[in-house]
Amino acid sequence: MKLISWNVNGLRACVSKGFTQFLLAEDADLFCVQETKLQEGQITLELPEYHQYWNYADKKGYSGTAVFTKAEPLSVSYGMGIEEHDHEGRMITLEYPDHYFITVYTPNSQRELTRLDYRMRWEEDFLAYLKKLEEKKPVIFCGDLNVAHKEIDLKNPKTNRMNAGFTEQERARFTTLTEAGFIDTFRYFYPDLEGAYSWWSYQFSARAKNAGWRIDYFLVSNCLKEKLQDAVIYKDVMGSDHCPVGLSIDLT
Repeated sequence: MKLISWNVNGLRACVSKGFTQFLLAEDADLFCVQETKLQEGQITLELPEYHQYWNYADKKGYSGTAVFTKAEPLSVSYGMGIEEHDHEGRMITLEYPDHYFITVYTPNSQRELTRLDYRMRWEEDFLAYLKKLEEKKPVIFCGDLNVAHKEIDLKNPKTNRMNAGFTEQERARFTTLTEAGFIDTFRYFYPDLEGAYSWWSYQFSARAKNAGWRIDYFLVSNCLKEKLQDAVIYKDVMGSDHCPVGLSIDLT
């Protein structure tokens, strides 16, 4: 199976820059997006091979996620069932016979870390949600997790050490995910590959200089390790300040 995730930073704008052509050309079994910045009815995508599931933020033009999947799930849920977290359209969970699939857009801690405390509560509740699902069947989750885990995962670690996305607290939470049994699939295949990023600031020609961050991920339950085939970063795909990331996995 081919799975793709992309923070599109505004789906309507991304559609005007080739989003649909990329989606159709890649012919993924499941394609999910974050930061759609949409309300219901603001876009129509003609994707006859795919079932579409959308989660919208209460706030207009903000956050939002969607999943396009060829295989119809057994069930779909939106958010994690916690009032504090479920107004920003950040999660969709699809249940299949042998696994759960989640797309997630983790809250950003913001400048001056004004939302770091909330982010820590989200992280704790999200991990508990994952482990609860994992009691029933394995979990695959992906999306913009808004953290570069290790120094290899961003161009300028020293100057970003206390910035949102590279604080000790956020990095420790990602470590907790891996210690809880979830595999960072890209690092599973490419543990020492440098310069592999999925987000670049629009400022200072960052993308042209490849001064980026790897903050978009696919993680899977450890029991799926032997089924992993490859992970990819589509670094040359434009249309957003993020590029898509992908995972190939044998779920037959």
